[in-house]
Amino acid sequence: MLLRLPTSVPEARQCLADGAVPIGGATLLWATWQRDGFPGLAVSLREVPEANAVGRETLGGAVLLHRIDATAPDVLRLAAATIGTGAVRRTATVGGNIVGSTLRCLLPPALALDARATVLEPEGVREADLAEVVAKRPVLLGLHWRAPLASAYRKLPAEPGGEPPLVVASALHAEDGERRRLRVAVRDGYDVLTGTTRCDTGAEDALDALRDTALGDLPATAWEAVRPQVTGLLEGSGQN
Repeated sequence: MLLRLPTSVPEARQCLADGAVPIGGATLLWATWQRDGFPGLAVSLREVPEANAVGRETLGGAVLLHRIDATAPDVLRLAAATIGTGAVRRTATVGGNIVGSTLRCLLPPALALDARATVLEPEGVREADLAEVVAKRPVLLGLHWRAPLASAYRKLPAEPGGEPPLVVASALHAEDGERRRLRVAVRDGYDVLTGTTRCDTGAEDALDALRDTALGDLPATAWEAVRPQVTGLLEGSGQN
């Protein structure tokens, strides 16, 4: 297998046009390749600056999970810290997790942040929403969002041999004037549900409004995790 390491977006585009298979840390691909055979040509974005950014409002697709630090919102930092082992976090990438993984542990935080994706194609670079990224699995150049006022994250313990653990991610956003908007994303099994509401009249009103969104379909056990997180975030115990 020939691995290309472009150092710019135009070079990376050319690699895709040449038929190179995109890889991140290859933590999920390696077993498949060992079984089915390795591609002749692969490309990694680890030398492309735009794919390696870590900031308050941006995260590159080639960023290794262990590099997501306090520069990023807490909802992302805390989520990344719970993914796999330390060895996994030193090799797995943001793009691999969101695009290549069935668990997509970073997807709920990204949805809570109302993030948009920048995707790379042979024809160029364009923006996409996260629903398209999940459905079409393009090459993820990066994510960007508006920095939240505060954010929070929780992953419940997993049942041995059971479904993926419940994940609750939330972020508080500023709107026009002094208005605030709350966005919550919950992974229940392999499904990720989201809800959003204005939250200027207190936690109870916000929770009632969230029950009228897709989050209303969550089981009672999930709401036992949603309620304290939303209450804590709106009462000032959440962190950005």
